[in-house]
Amino acid sequence: MKNNRRDFLKKSSLGIGLAGAGFMPLACNSEKKDSAEGAAAAATTENATSDSKVKKPVVISTWNHGMPANAAAWKLLKEGGNALDAVEAGVRVPESDPEVRTVGLGGYPDREGKVTLDACIMDQHSNCGSVAFLQDIVNPISVARKVMEETPHVMLVGEGALQFAVEQGFERTNLLTEASKKDYENWLKESKYQPAINIENHDTIGMLALDEQGNLSGACTTSGASYKMHGRVGDSPIIGAGLFVDNEVGGACATGLGEAVIRVSGSAMVVEMMRQGASPQEACKTIVERIYKKLKDVENLQVGFLALDKNGNYGGYAIHKGFNYAIYSNTVNNELIDATSMFS
Repeated sequence: MKNNRRDFLKKSSLGIGLAGAGFMPLACNSEKKDSAEGAAAAATTENATSDSKVKKPVVISTWNHGMPANAAAWKLLKEGGNALDAVEAGVRVPESDPEVRTVGLGGYPDREGKVTLDACIMDQHSNCGSVAFLQDIVNPISVARKVMEETPHVMLVGEGALQFAVEQGFERTNLLTEASKKDYENWLKESKYQPAINIENHDTIGMLALDEQGNLSGACTTSGASYKMHGRVGDSPIIGAGLFVDNEVGGACATGLGEAVIRVSGSAMVVEMMRQGASPQEACKTIVERIYKKLKDVENLQVGFLALDKNGNYGGYAIHKGFNYAIYSNTVNNELIDATSMFS
C-alpha cells in the first residue's frame, strides 16, 4: 500500500507541475483538443494532420518571395544535398533581390535612413548562428552561418558583426537602393509609424527544410520593420523566437511583429507543442492563440507561424488572413498556400 500511495502522490505532483508550466498532455486537455481538431478540419489542404510515413525531401518558406527561394533550395535537396546548405542557398535569393523590399538589398530603412539586417540559421545538431543590426552586407544569412561555424558564439551584432563579416571576406555594399531611398524621403514628410499588416509585415523570409537523410535545418532573414527606431532588433535573429529546429521533432519559424513573437518564445513553443503530439498545424494555431490571449488588441498586428515536422508534415497559421507560404516536395511542385487564420 505504501508503494501504491507513493506512486500516486508522485504522479499527482508531476501532473500539477506540468500544468503549472503550461505543458498539459493534449489528450488530457479538452479545450486544446477541440481547438486542434477544428484546425485540422479547416486546413486539409495544408497537410495539417500528422502522418507517420516520412515524406522527404521537403522545403517550406514564408510569403510569396518563398517561391524563388524554394526553387533554389530544391535544386540542392533533389540531388541529395543537406538541409543546411539548402536553406542558406534558398534565403540568399530574396536577400540579393532589390525588388524584395523587406529582405536584404533594397530593404526599407529605419528612421535614420539606414538599412539594417537581422538573420539566423540552425542545423540538425542544434548548432546555430545569428547576426543583428548588421549594415552594408547583402547576405546576412551567410554571415550568420560563419558565426555558427567559425566562432564560439551564437550572435554578433552591429559594428562587431560587420567587422567579422569583412574579415570573413564579405564585401561592403550600400543596401539603400534608389527605390528605398525615395520611399524613405516620402515617409519623412510625415514621419508616421503605423505598420500595415500583411504589407509592411512581409518583413521576413523564414525557411525550413527536411533532406533525404531525414535531417532538418532552418533559416530566417529580414530587414525588419519599415522605419523602425535605429537599433531596433526583432525576433528574426533570435533562436527560439524567429526560428527553432529540433531534429528529433521538427522546426518552426515566425513572421509578423517580432515583439509579439519574442514575448512567447514563439518558434520554440511551436516545436514544443509538436513534441507533445500536436501536428504542425495544431502547434502553430495554439501559439498564435496564446499571443492573442496575451495581447488582446491585434487589429493592427499580424503574427504567423510555419512548421515542419520530422515526417515532412507541415502547417501554417496566423492572426489575420493574408499570410501565405510556399511548399516544394516530391508531390507538391512549389505551390503558394494561403494559411488559415483566427480572423478572416
